[in-house]
Amino acid sequence: MVHSKYDLFKGDNCETDHYLVVPKVWEGVAVSKKGTQKFDLKKFNLRKLNELEVRKEYQIKVSNVYAALENLTDGKDINRAWENIKENIKTSAQQSLGLYQLKQHKTWFDEKCLFFRSKEASYNAVVTG
Repeated sequence: MVHSKYDLFKGDNCETDHYLVVPKVWEGVAVSKKGTQKFDLKKFNLRKLNELEVRKEYQIKVSNVYAALENLTDGKDINRAWENIKENIKTSAQQSLGLYQLKQHKTWFDEKCLFFRSKEASYNAVVTG
């Protein structure tokens, strides 16, 4: 995408009506948001947390994971401990909540549409010749 503006300056001679035109041109790069979001992201089905049984199951799994991590971590490497916590929360969420499934939409182009398209094509063939 190219943007441009210009400035006008009077010439050296005051008796003329000539102006010096100085363009200001800059170029920007447009980034598609759809292309940047193509990474594989697992979404959990968080609507299941509204159900009391599932919520309690998830809370129990997370608390068990924290109890196990407290026994294992010696507190020396904080980055490794954080990675363990993150992975354990993800696995317990996937086990109790499951992954979010997108709705499968019906296709709008079916046999009826195909029939009318072939009927229109045969009509056009007869009319044209």
